[in-house]
Amino acid sequence: MMTSADRRTRKHFDFLLLINMYVLIIIGVLTVAVATFDPDISLDVPLLNRIMNSNTGSWQAIFSVSSIIVVWVVAAFPYEYLSGYAYHFFAITTGMLLLVLSTSSIRNVSGWFQLTLGRMLQPSEFAKLSLILLMAKIMSAEGKPLGTLRSFMRIFGWASIPMALTYLQKETGSVVVMIGILYIMLIFAGTDWRWLVGMASIAALAIGALFAYGLLGDTQDYRILRLLSFLNPEQYVKSDGYQILNSQQAIGSGGLTGIGMFIPGSLSQLNFVPEDWTDFIFATLGEAWGFVGCVAVILLFMSLLLRMLYLARFTQDKFGRMVVIGVLGMFFVHVFQNIAMTVGLMPITGIPLPFISYGGSNLITSVAGVSLVLNVTNHRTTALTGYLLPVAQRSTRKRRRKKKIYVNATQR
Repeated sequence: MMTSADRRTRKHFDFLLLINMYVLIIIGVLTVAVATFDPDISLDVPLLNRIMNSNTGSWQAIFSVSSIIVVWVVAAFPYEYLSGYAYHFFAITTGMLLLVLSTSSIRNVSGWFQLTLGRMLQPSEFAKLSLILLMAKIMSAEGKPLGTLRSFMRIFGWASIPMALTYLQKETGSVVVMIGILYIMLIFAGTDWRWLVGMASIAALAIGALFAYGLLGDTQDYRILRLLSFLNPEQYVKSDGYQILNSQQAIGSGGLTGIGMFIPGSLSQLNFVPEDWTDFIFATLGEAWGFVGCVAVILLFMSLLLRMLYLARFTQDKFGRMVVIGVLGMFFVHVFQNIAMTVGLMPITGIPLPFISYGGSNLITSVAGVSLVLNVTNHRTTALTGYLLPVAQRSTRKRRRKKKIYVNATQR
């Protein structure tokens, strides 16, 4: 008879996680269309027509449909094979990060490859997944990460490569996400608490130094100005403070239940909040669906994260468990930072809201991340019995052969 623990650790395709993800994706397509709809189109046309009449909304819908292929491909191969190719994936994304440095800057950031049809590819998004796979491989091979100098050099040496290259692109938001991924993975990998406290203290001192430099020095660095506008948005109302204040006003204008979708003359339709279909899409969501809609989306994200935590808890293989934790960490940092910056609780960073913000690279990366978790749950029994068990069996057979040879030798 199967026990409760057996049921929780069994191989299965987690449809609850998949459904949760696609509910968020559908909300994202609707919100992108609301932020970019054409007010000249009649309100009487079907909802699908409204989405397809929005250029960004139609592309987000195309990305969403295409994501089904991503789920199928990523979840198909047993994750034990991904461990063997972790360094290969890491090398590919590192090469892309190097190449993109030579591209022209867009809003002070050299982080995109220009593709056909006006589309762009952002390598730093895919670098997050390769970082997760590589760190999961390294940490799963060690009893206690950072326990030795060699472990310290391996983990921080490899992790610093995509972080440094992304920082050179001036893609500070993605660097923050990578740091968050690494820190959360170290927590769940069993790192000594003194290391964790030390890293948090260094981060706090660095942030404090940046604020002090901005307040005492005379700088025009947009990243420092974003920190200062967070402290006093009214003083920087002509730059980043403008975006924070307008975002708060747009969210507040939605009231309890929102003003509704596709309303001509709405703040989202008038582009009251810059980038309200990408990084600041939560402002559009707040205006359209109000407090109730914002809470519903936050609960959906909480459900997604808690489900991943539950699945990680009952994944016995350490590599698979660390992959799930890495993906969880990526989403946690994205969701917390994005929502917090739109309501003025965190400084502005170029971090999109997963599944909701417009963008093919981020959406495909987010879907691939969830697909990695689905891969782990769908193959974790196979990974334990199909790979680790035969290794143990071979070791047992070797011991038996050695014992037999020894017995025969003593008898002679």
